[in-house]
Amino acid sequence: MDARIEQIHSPSDLKRLSRRELSEYCVALRTCIIETVTQTGGHLASALGAVELAVALHYVFDAPKDKILWDVGHQAYVHKLITGRADRFASLRTNGGISGFPKMSESEYDAFTMGHASTSLSVGLGYVRARDRLKQDYQVVSVIGDGALTGGMAFEALNDIGAYGAKMLIVLNDNKMSISQNVGAMSKYLNKLRVSKRYSKLKSTVKKGVLGIPLFGQNIYKALGKTKDGLRAVLQQNKMFEQMGIRYFGPIDGHDLSDLISTLSRIKEETGPVLLHIVTEKGKGDPNAQSDPSHFHGVSPSSAAQENTFSSVVSDFLCQEAEKDERITAITAAMAYGTGLDKFSERFPDRFCDVGIAEEHAVTLSAAMAAGGLKPYFAVYSTFLQRGFDQILHDVCINKLPVTFLIDRAGAVGSDGVTHQGIYDLSYLLPIPNMTVLTPKDGNELRGMLEFSLTFNGPLAIRYPKSYTDNAPCSLIDYGKWEKVRNEKSSVTILAAGNRALQAAMGTKGASIVNARFIKPLDAEMLSSLNKENTLLITVEDNALCGGFGEAVLSYVSHSTKIGAKVQRIGYEDAFLDNYSVSDSLQAAGITTQNLQSIIDSFTAKE
Repeated sequence: MDARIEQIHSPSDLKRLSRRELSEYCVALRTCIIETVTQTGGHLASALGAVELAVALHYVFDAPKDKILWDVGHQAYVHKLITGRADRFASLRTNGGISGFPKMSESEYDAFTMGHASTSLSVGLGYVRARDRLKQDYQVVSVIGDGALTGGMAFEALNDIGAYGAKMLIVLNDNKMSISQNVGAMSKYLNKLRVSKRYSKLKSTVKKGVLGIPLFGQNIYKALGKTKDGLRAVLQQNKMFEQMGIRYFGPIDGHDLSDLISTLSRIKEETGPVLLHIVTEKGKGDPNAQSDPSHFHGVSPSSAAQENTFSSVVSDFLCQEAEKDERITAITAAMAYGTGLDKFSERFPDRFCDVGIAEEHAVTLSAAMAAGGLKPYFAVYSTFLQRGFDQILHDVCINKLPVTFLIDRAGAVGSDGVTHQGIYDLSYLLPIPNMTVLTPKDGNELRGMLEFSLTFNGPLAIRYPKSYTDNAPCSLIDYGKWEKVRNEKSSVTILAAGNRALQAAMGTKGASIVNARFIKPLDAEMLSSLNKENTLLITVEDNALCGGFGEAVLSYVSHSTKIGAKVQRIGYEDAFLDNYSVSDSLQAAGITTQNLQSIIDSFTAKE
């Protein structure tokens, strides 16, 4: 590791560096991040874009007393390097290593555990209210990206911040992107602020002229700095934030370290809420990440193998069917690339909706599209769909509308850690009336389920992990019917829900195996035939046990009028999942051939 990084163990070490040394330190940080993320995987482009910002914030403010809050946390790698974790940075996103996101249990410098977008403003105001109520003395800085600013929660917080009027700093890190290219009116509004040529030209002219004054130029320019923020606001005619009661500064170059430090130092003395608008370049320092920041938002480890992805199956199918049916519409919440909808967006731009980081809006938008006669498909990661629960219940399912939810990254996700695990979607979808839930065993079966969705006239959720390992032939998808993939003369039957569960089951011996592809409704006919005395049903799911598939089977059996089978459930216990490896998560939950075989052998030995 570069000696310039090794010498910084805390923000106090940073404050001893000269401006020239700080600039050299930024170069070393970028090199370290590129080298590490190439090996471990992680969020590259966003971290590279926030190097100077993190350095400036820690140079000006006094963490951990002052609270620096990183929305989402993709851009917090430099924050971790500055705050005593440089010697462990090579362990990023690995078991026993450091998290890819801010995490309260990891460091006192991580003021809040972050992973989802649009939260830092609410968190910041919460700290401010606590500070003021308890008569404490510290500063609060909430960093939020322009992509996260499209989230409704951010506007709810801005409204409250302006009304409360207390001292806090919002840093709007504007790189013109979230994961995909930013969209919507807010993006256009920020663009107007970025391209205020009148102000930029005047600033450049004044700076050049004043600094050219012999002996006194530098001092005069510093003095002008006290008035230029007011001039900037007048010239740009910025109104929105000011009308909310939040003083606006910017935009300034987020890679000009000296200007950042000077501006933050001045703003630090403000007495009310302030928003500093900085413009940065996502992926700065890496030519590949700069030219294609969407692709390099998150990168896989260099050792990662090529995978068959469910996302690509979705992409191919929707593009194919959209050629035949003009009603088909695809919706995403700033995740076009990750969910496989980027190809659809290119081929059918008029039938593609990227609503930004606004999952609640995406769900209700889809509901109304369906009510209006379209066939909407909302592709979304499991962890992000959590935000749309009320809209699924209230707007889609009460109205029985034919919206198809394509729930990507379901189950254990590994390296993104505790905030991104997709192990709760079955638990929050199954209680909702009118909802149908499927999970495919492989890519072929996903295609069959998508075919089924074309004519299904109600709320439908299809959930799947990132990749699959099998590609077996798909039998006809018949509503509410399971598939028996292995039939043995055995007292044990494994009910496997999804690709990972079925993979673990297929390696066992001495048990029948059912592909329980319909999670809701259960296949009551098959389940009734299997529900016999002195038999064992093993349910396996890549989901939390509480409220999941196994609990639904157990409820069915326990309500049976006859003495039925014993049910043993395999899935995730009632604790947050924080493994950075999918295989380790599956091992811990017992979703393995070895564990299932042990259960089979133990039961049959007692017969």
